[in-house]
Amino acid sequence: MRRLLLASLLCLVCACAVGRSAENVPLDAEKLHRLQPGTSTSREVVELLGAPVDVVQLGKRSAYLYQFTSTKTAALILLVANFYNSDQRADRAWVFFDENQILSHVGVTLAGGDTEYAMPWEDVHHQD
Repeated sequence: MRRLLLASLLCLVCACAVGRSAENVPLDAEKLHRLQPGTSTSREVVELLGAPVDVVQLGKRSAYLYQFTSTKTAALILLVANFYNSDQRADRAWVFFDENQILSHVGVTLAGGDTEYAMPWEDVHHQD
């Protein structure tokens, strides 16, 4: 009876928690593939992708940043120890323009949809 009572009390102080958050909307790979270096203008890029998160002036040239960030968090709360893990990944596109606001090149990373819930001892960054 004592063991059952002790186990019940321990369960009252143990808990699990999960959470997730996102900033902006995921980038659309199909829209990014429509961008044509040498022909797309900055106006066309904004019409297609919307307002950038950041605009950087590079002398007479410029760069626009488009970004989506996703975070997933998991926690195991025990009487003596707590375990917590947070996995944050992003979709990120840097769009570069020449001095005439014509697209020169694009750098893209699409990993925002790859976030995972996991404990600290789990490997969420799988190497293929």
